[in-house]
Amino acid sequence: MKDIIIIGGGAAGMMAGIMLAEKGYSPTIIEKNDKLGRKLFITGKGRCNLTNDCDTEELLKNVVTNSKFLYSAFYGFDSNATMKFFEGLGLAIKTERGNRVFPTSDHSSDVISVMTTRLKRLGVEIRLNTETVHIDVLEKEDCKAVKGVKVKNNAGKEEYISCEDVVVATGGVSYPLTGSTGDGVKWAKELGLDVVEPKPALVPLEIEEVFCKDIMGLALKNVQVKFKAKVKNKEKTVYSDFGEMLFTHYGVSGPVILSASSYLGKYLGNDLRLYIDLKPAMTEEQLNDRLLRDFSQNINKQFRNSLGELLPKKLIPVIIEMSGIDQYKKVNEITKEERISLIKVLKSMELKVTGLRDFNEAIITQGGVSVKEVNPQNMQAKKIKGLRFIGEVLDVDALTGGFNLQIAWSTAAALE
Repeated sequence: MKDIIIIGGGAAGMMAGIMLAEKGYSPTIIEKNDKLGRKLFITGKGRCNLTNDCDTEELLKNVVTNSKFLYSAFYGFDSNATMKFFEGLGLAIKTERGNRVFPTSDHSSDVISVMTTRLKRLGVEIRLNTETVHIDVLEKEDCKAVKGVKVKNNAGKEEYISCEDVVVATGGVSYPLTGSTGDGVKWAKELGLDVVEPKPALVPLEIEEVFCKDIMGLALKNVQVKFKAKVKNKEKTVYSDFGEMLFTHYGVSGPVILSASSYLGKYLGNDLRLYIDLKPAMTEEQLNDRLLRDFSQNINKQFRNSLGELLPKKLIPVIIEMSGIDQYKKVNEITKEERISLIKVLKSMELKVTGLRDFNEAIITQGGVSVKEVNPQNMQAKKIKGLRFIGEVLDVDALTGGFNLQIAWSTAAALE
């Protein structure tokens, strides 16, 4: 009989294998891909943002869904523990802007390599190209308990593995080409556990305005964004932030947009609007003074040729159209009312949000196995003895910056 079966060889699964082996167990990792860490390889644009070098309270503040559930796991294995762990494996790390921690080499492959090496030295069995088909649970009078798992190799040959403990580390549904296809959530449903329907998070937004395609690739730094929606027939600010964003052929993306997306799903269909303050460092009065100065230096030019010092070239035609001012009008003919209209656009450029991009573009999954079904102390399912869930398969998610990988490390470290 195998000691413990770990389903999934991603971040959480590899960490679970190491942690359990170091505690004296004999885990076996079942991975359907031909190598470990397929999704980890592309994390952080291939650089692997391991964690965020902050205290535990800050970690919890950056969790979007069910932060209280992670209280015990984060305090048991925080970001400092993560950094020491990887340094102990021989991985050189560095801290960058926003306290984001990366391998010094900037190669996620180095993270996978040191973890794989450790797993092999600990004697952890790794079965690649092997898909878990079913988790078998024994029905007892007073409770349910894990009995075994059925697996299938690439050739289609099935095998039954008896075991009393299974750790589900299958990830979410985002980036399905890496193998994250929602298997863990499907099994949880089959076993009678409550799940929160998965949806994409940390994902770009689709915008109604067609001009986004014309300015795709344009990055805006140091902008203020506000999202407003109709809540009980009243317009309400549902999210605001400051940072960098990017226009795409379908809408908007970039760090500040991805973070916002984790909060916006429930407001889709509620006349959700994005308002961009292109000049947040200036008040309307200061911006008016700036425009007067720029106009005085371009007094005989057409309006369309007067904004080059204020805005990126790509954005100028869009702002002119939104302002309602004739682009061919001479600067010295622009009225005070028209200037006020321009200022309103610059301080509150309005776009209509029509949707989120799909799981193929989502960094993480929101939703998963309900945390009400799992003991936060050791990740054990409350209704089924020997069954545990860790990482992204759980209904927990966080913002960008290394926080989601910290969830993987901490929940894996909490296993007993």
